[in-house]
Amino acid sequence: MPKAAKTSKAKKLQKRVADRKKNPLFVKEAKNFRIGNDVQPKRDLSRYVRWPRYILLHRQKKILLQRIKVPAAIHQFSKTLDKNQSSKVLNLLKKYQPETKTEKKQRLTKLAEQKAQAQKGESKKVQVLKFGLNHVTTLVETKKAKLVLIAYDVDPIELVVWLPQLCRRQEVPFCFIKNKARLGALVHQKTATCVALTEVRKEDQAEFDNLARDLRQHYNENHELLRTIGGGQVGIKSRHQQEALKKALELEELKKTSQ
Repeated sequence: MPKAAKTSKAKKLQKRVADRKKNPLFVKEAKNFRIGNDVQPKRDLSRYVRWPRYILLHRQKKILLQRIKVPAAIHQFSKTLDKNQSSKVLNLLKKYQPETKTEKKQRLTKLAEQKAQAQKGESKKVQVLKFGLNHVTTLVETKKAKLVLIAYDVDPIELVVWLPQLCRRQEVPFCFIKNKARLGALVHQKTATCVALTEVRKEDQAEFDNLARDLRQHYNENHELLRTIGGGQVGIKSRHQQEALKKALELEELKKTSQ
């Protein structure tokens, strides 16, 4: 069949496009990416970057922990509190932050002034968080600690690997939390391996009881934590090899059954 004749409207549109292409103000030139010419396009060069040694070690350690079988005593540290639970716990503990150096200085100067004027100063016991591994261990052993928070990224892990079992034995509620820098911020330090709460005010008692009950169920009374072994995940190449071998074995079985 003969082609339908183009309408005058279509011809005008085609002519307009052709005129636009021929416009000398906007001449289209192909980009030249050779040396000294156009700016090179952005490329993902992360594979060619010489990364710092600590980043390489961190990545290698993460992959290694996925490959090898990790004992349950170490694997339990990966079972940290979720975002909502950790925010609740941290908000409660922020009320019991120890005083800073400036606050301590102000308090001591005030007490010295009162003493100089022969006035009786307020000597109330301050309810604050306790930190430091040795100090927290003593508090747990003497059952003075009411709640213990352990950082999940302590290195070497042997420093705190025994602490969860001690808390279970002494029936002290504990939890694993991300990360040691957040615990350090609670006690005005760079990092902290663990912190402990020894006393709770009356206005926070109900909230603390609910948290302690949840943490006991999730950690102290959860025996699955001490049974589940971590790691054992193969890489993508090994996975493909295993799948190919499985398919080959299935084909052989089919051939045997069909004969």
